[in-house]
Order: sequence, then C-alpha cells, then structure tokens
Amino acid sequence: MQTGHGNTDQATGDASEYLTFTLGSESYGIDILKVQEIRGYDCVTRIANTPAFIKGVINLRGVIVPIIDLRIKFDVGEVTYHDFTVVIIINVIGKVVGIVVDGVSDVVALPAQSIKPAPELGASLDTRYITGLGTLNDEMLILVDIEKLIGSDELQMVDNTVEYPEREAVNI
Repeated sequence: MQTGHGNTDQATGDASEYLTFTLGSESYGIDILKVQEIRGYDCVTRIANTPAFIKGVINLRGVIVPIIDLRIKFDVGEVTYHDFTVVIIINVIGKVVGIVVDGVSDVVALPAQSIKPAPELGASLDTRYITGLGTLNDEMLILVDIEKLIGSDELQMVDNTVEYPEREAVNI
C-alpha cells in the first residue's frame, strides 16, 4: 500500500498508519483506523457550563457530535477559525467525536523502530495520552492515543451533556 511519502508496507515491515495533523507549529498523529471522516469547521451549538476546549455540538446526519478543540486543550497559542480549520470526526470507545485541528497533513506509515516511547515529564503534566514520538524524514511526530484522550475524566462531561442535554440547559 502506498503512503503519502512513497513508502510501502514491504519496505516498512510492521508499520502502523497514522493520520497526521498540525496544532500550532507541532505535528501530531492518530491511528488512522479511528478516523471516520475529515470536514471543514462549521458553526457549532454551544453548550453551557462546559470547558473552553469543548466548543459545542453539531448534528452530523442525525448524530449529535461533540466538538473538542485540541488547540485549546493543548494550549498551543492563539486559536483562530478560518477556511483551513479542520474537524476530524473520530470513532472511539463507541463514541463519535469531532476534534478541531489547524490542518490535516497526510496519512503515513511508521515502522515500529521509528517510534520512541513518550518522555516522562513529571507528575504535574498528564502525558498518558501520548503513545510515543515518531520520526519521519527528520520530522518529529507526537503520537496521540485518542482513546485515552477522549476517555479522560474531564471529557466524560461531554457524554453527560450529549446524553442528557436537558440537565445542562441553562438560560443565560
């Protein structure tokens, strides 16, 4: 199978495929098998009393999809929404969730030997969702376990809000 960088499965051996995207100046990758679709950023319906990184929800062909802005979650600097802002619709742990990123780059195959373990950054920083650091053509790629990120405690409120919106409805 051909990837965006000309590698084949025979050349890379036991390679895993990742969808790569950018947040600020950094490149990230998530397991391609978790990606349902990629779409442009549209207006979302804001939900009261949610953290800033939970932008709201959209109706995607009859499915209510929470939208999480990873740029805010990861605090990568000023966040702007324009024609190139992208939402990656993912399917993890039985949930459909949209993640907002600056842009989608490519699908790449990374052989196991080019993936290094995530560094230990101390107890004050949560790095449970970082599965490793990949290198591809001298570029560093932060590999994210999207299930650990979306499954984290602070994102459980997304489930509660989407499942029981009348509980969260607040007149402002």
